[in-house]
Amino acid sequence: MKKITRRSALKSGAGAIAAPFVWRLHAHAAPSETVLHASFGASGMAGADINDLTKGKHLKLVAVAEVDENRVGNIKKKFPSCVIYKDYRQLLDKEKSLDSVNVSTPDHMHAPITMRAMNRGLHVYGQKPLTQTIHEARRITEVAAEKKLVTQMGIQIHSHPVHKLVVKLVQDGAIGKVKEVHSWSGKSWGDTAPKPDKKDPVPAGFDWDLWLGVASERPFIGGDYYHPGNWRKRLDFGTGTFGDMGCHILDPVFGALGVGNPLTVRSELAAPNDYNWTLDVQVKYVFPGTKFTTDTVALTWYNGKVLPPAEVQKLVGRKLNDQGSIYIGEKGVMYSPYIAAPVLLPADGYKDFKMPEIKGDDHYLQFVEAVRGNDKTSAPFSYSGPLTEMVLLGCLSTRFPQTDLKWDTKALKFTNNDKANAFVKKEYRKGFEVEGL
Repeated sequence: MKKITRRSALKSGAGAIAAPFVWRLHAHAAPSETVLHASFGASGMAGADINDLTKGKHLKLVAVAEVDENRVGNIKKKFPSCVIYKDYRQLLDKEKSLDSVNVSTPDHMHAPITMRAMNRGLHVYGQKPLTQTIHEARRITEVAAEKKLVTQMGIQIHSHPVHKLVVKLVQDGAIGKVKEVHSWSGKSWGDTAPKPDKKDPVPAGFDWDLWLGVASERPFIGGDYYHPGNWRKRLDFGTGTFGDMGCHILDPVFGALGVGNPLTVRSELAAPNDYNWTLDVQVKYVFPGTKFTTDTVALTWYNGKVLPPAEVQKLVGRKLNDQGSIYIGEKGVMYSPYIAAPVLLPADGYKDFKMPEIKGDDHYLQFVEAVRGNDKTSAPFSYSGPLTEMVLLGCLSTRFPQTDLKWDTKALKFTNNDKANAFVKKEYRKGFEVEGL
């Protein structure tokens, strides 16, 4: 490997895939090789991200921002020298030696923290969905490109061999040009009940104001209504099942077909209530054609109890997995269960077909090596930003059932529905504004 200085490597914007290592606390890489890293979030998904990012010898966790001091025990135990903050803004102001961060918070704080970090010139591993609004996704993507930063979205299945195989099969023409795709998740991150009319005491050690962040002030409600997990169901904080799982399940669809933003998007089922995402979703996109599709290509997303229609399921000839996709091509059909080997159908037509051999990558260590200047990431914001925009368009459409929403991606607005345009961007609470958003 070519010898380069630490600073030039870490700020270069290049990247690479490295073999996994086990990093023990008493073993330190040379300063020229060590990426100094901070995490926004300490437990849950953030804890998983920290564990995976630090499993190699080239990244050192030096700081964490976590609004709930009850969730930092594992960090204190495993990384005793790590500095712990409650306020993410203080961490970014005080930790001057950082090279990179991961943003693994509730969805509503993804963009404000990511943008502040990028404004510092820091490389970012950002959890999915990259942002909560379409405008945020566009701006995050633009700024990452302007500053030539190393970025990666936390869609780790993107690097899994079966994901890469699905993309290759479509792009090699195994089923011919794709006419339509049906994708689904059996999860139900939503709630049809109204918000409880009550105010509960804030738990000791938990900073409710910092957790709210850019969102408007409101009373705390206990019983896991918001924290630590059910925020995904709430309109102001999460993106429902669609935003949560769509970035995973639609990733190979988006990548394989080479589609961008749709011509139209239409939701068929009940809208969210005033506070929560809905349980069951069916949304249809229509995209302009690409070299891998027919003249136009339709993608329909389902979640909750809703599944593709019987005639589509019949093409598969078996009970569908809880999550996955069905690609319908001019020459055949591909059934792609989530994180499982794809199946080409009809079976008789592919009995002599030899599946390509595909190797996977370590999504996390790929990011670390990219920051070190050795290669590049596979899900940078230049890819995952537009993917997030597509998914969030579907989420937004559920607010306007049985309405064909026409999207102008250059103008970042709907051309036929001003009410829908009100949800493309959101205002941040005073004191939590972010330059560039």
